[in-house]
Amino acid sequence: MTMKFGVMVPQGWRMDLVDFPDPVEAYEAMTSVAQEAESLGFDSVWLYDHFHTIPLPSQEVTFECWMSTAALARDTKRVRIGQMVTCNGYRNPALLAKMASTADVMSHGRLDFGIGAGWYQHEYLAYGFNYPDAPERLRYLREAVQVILAMWTQDEAVFEGKYYQVRGAINQPKGVQKPHIPLVIGGGGEKVTLKLVAQYADACNVGGGDIQTIRHKLEVIKMHCEQLGRDYSNIRRTTSTICVIGNSEESALAALSEQQRTLVSMMQASSLIGTPESMRKRIAEFEEAGIQELILWFPDAAKLESLRLFAKEFIQS
Repeated sequence: MTMKFGVMVPQGWRMDLVDFPDPVEAYEAMTSVAQEAESLGFDSVWLYDHFHTIPLPSQEVTFECWMSTAALARDTKRVRIGQMVTCNGYRNPALLAKMASTADVMSHGRLDFGIGAGWYQHEYLAYGFNYPDAPERLRYLREAVQVILAMWTQDEAVFEGKYYQVRGAINQPKGVQKPHIPLVIGGGGEKVTLKLVAQYADACNVGGGDIQTIRHKLEVIKMHCEQLGRDYSNIRRTTSTICVIGNSEESALAALSEQQRTLVSMMQASSLIGTPESMRKRIAEFEEAGIQELILWFPDAAKLESLRLFAKEFIQS
């Protein structure tokens, strides 16, 4: 198995566009990272689906996920484009399936459709969305996935659920990819989310960071697949992590802004931080655990140097 690598483009959510006070310059920085990742040989670029920043809401730029997906579809030519992951609670799933179908055509068939149950309560409430408890958000997600697949596969989609009803919805064009746009489900809940992966997903994104947790989550997916009669090998397995690369861990972290270091410190135990040599062992551990694609957030991606160094060491070598 050869590991693939994706890049989270700087979108503002993690305070990674603060050096660009002009929103036009900030957008151009975001799309420049996608274009540079493409030219360097990265396999995919990804967007968060959030409306304002972490760790605290602020007035800093945060570009909307699906508008940005459409823009990157036209700003790039080869690299795949996905969401890590779309928050189901923010959009009606039938409309979302239509949006994705359009974006797939715009990208000439390069879309990966990522979706999850959602978690950022402050955003839900700030934007006026209901924020049900986790079990109910997962029930919404279960129905939404079925609606989306119906929109992608049926001439006139029909679905009657508790939360969503679709009655003869026509979705043309359905997209370019066959049999449909790849569906990526993100999350690690073992009883519901990972079972939905086994039932419906073409790919998963499991978190946790540490190798033992990831290995365990993949085993749970495999167990669900066996129970459902699904071929586990047909599910593409991804995880996401922070990447801070440099001549040493200290120098790599020192190159970041104070805001970026704060974010990295919150997730340092599950990150790729240090020299290329120190990262090789950890990447090999991800691969041995069963991960096929690492999706990397470079806190200083907008400067491009980190992407170039990583690509030189792990993609182009």
